Amino acid sequence: MSDELLINVTPMECRVALIQNGTVNELFVERTVKRGLVGNIYKGKVVRVLPGMQAAFVDIGLSRTAFLHINDMVWQKNQPTPNVFELLQPGQILTVQVMKDMLGTKGARLSTDLSIPSRYLVLMPYGSHIGVSQRIESEEERDRLRSIIERIQGEHKLPGSVIVRTAADGIDEASIAQDMCYLVKLWEYIQRKQKAIAVPSLIFEELPLPQRVIRDLANENTAKIYVDSREIHSKLQDFVKEFVPNMEQHLLHYPGERPLFDLYNVEEDIQKALQTRVALKSGGYLMIDQTEAMTTIDVNTGSYVGGRTLEDTVFKTNMEATQVIARQLRLRNLGGIIIIDFIDMQEAEHREAVMQHFDKMLERDHAKTKITQVSELGLVEMTRKRTRESLEHLLCESCPTCQGRGYVKTAETVCYEIFREILRYARAFESQSGFTVVAHPSVIDRLLTAEAPAVADLEHFIHRVIKFQVENLYTQEQYDIILS
Repeated sequence: MSDELLINVTPMECRVALIQNGTVNELFVERTVKRGLVGNIYKGKVVRVLPGMQAAFVDIGLSRTAFLHINDMVWQKNQPTPNVFELLQPGQILTVQVMKDMLGTKGARLSTDLSIPSRYLVLMPYGSHIGVSQRIESEEERDRLRSIIERIQGEHKLPGSVIVRTAADGIDEASIAQDMCYLVKLWEYIQRKQKAIAVPSLIFEELPLPQRVIRDLANENTAKIYVDSREIHSKLQDFVKEFVPNMEQHLLHYPGERPLFDLYNVEEDIQKALQTRVALKSGGYLMIDQTEAMTTIDVNTGSYVGGRTLEDTVFKTNMEATQVIARQLRLRNLGGIIIIDFIDMQEAEHREAVMQHFDKMLERDHAKTKITQVSELGLVEMTRKRTRESLEHLLCESCPTCQGRGYVKTAETVCYEIFREILRYARAFESQSGFTVVAHPSVIDRLLTAEAPAVADLEHFIHRVIKFQVENLYTQEQYDIILS
């Protein structure tokens, strides 16, 4: 697989697209005024302890207090779960790390079990074990890496747990030792700063997006890293030389007049990723609906009838859908609970083949995914780890007309609401003054045409005159009734 990283920089934001085999599979956006918080370490103060939830709210200096659950705290895990009051008290000072960004109305999710990443390793200062990424499948390589870490920790008496990242596969001991030294120095710096600063304050800020994606995503499959900013390219050269020297020859400045994202059709893919309907090449399509509680994905055959039988058509559509769904999950950064409604298949071997292929497609995902079960109704229930806002939540906001429902009341429904409101007004006000209805053009048009007989009957019933006034700035659901 040939990968390319495209880094598009403007004064307002930085965007990174991961291209795999010519297709956009992941997109990262970081706006200058609203950088992500995941990985940041803060000195905070406990504001409120919630014994019923075994959790606490912590002030770390953000617009909303952050949330800390007891399962995300450092304590002897082989012991019974303590009461939250045994670990936390209001006013207590804590060093915490952001695990999840603020999402919607929810504050950031915190942990006291700090983790500090580098290119090849993750240092967890309060732990006591050595772990190796499950993506490194060779048992011989896993043992080699584990023995290297044990040797380095033994020689230098280094504290904490160390997790070996996938990028360390095949890397020599000297490079890993250098990575470890960097992490230890960084941890010592964090400890010094933690003692010196006030509460609440930022102790350590994660790397900017360009450096972060190179650290986390660039690997032996990365053919090119294009940057369209000369200044950022220069900064990345220094970063790559220091931390990822094997990527130095792959890092290139893109000076072209045509925008970098246009060259790879990324802008078009972003627009498509904000739509509910996703077309399949066969003629089928997906319907993706993202809500506060979960995301649902419905697979449909659409115009595709290319199979020899109905079962064959359904099977081929579902097989194509697995690949597109896996890509859409990454591109849209959909997280939490995801329900997928594949088209019903009669043959058990077809159902098994679709699930196996879906599992294989999900292996490419950098976020942790888990298929929990296939329900009796044939729905695939899965989860995907969510650490940052989805693309839709990042780039869009709720529609002011429908408040995010995705629909508005019909003009007919609004007319009947107006009739009921006029009746209430007529009973409430003894004055013989008439009423003026101010509403959207479509509502006024219906009141003067289809509902004209009902308006006449209402005027006769309340003995008042009803007038109408168009207001183009109103939404279809908005209206006012004024005593005239």
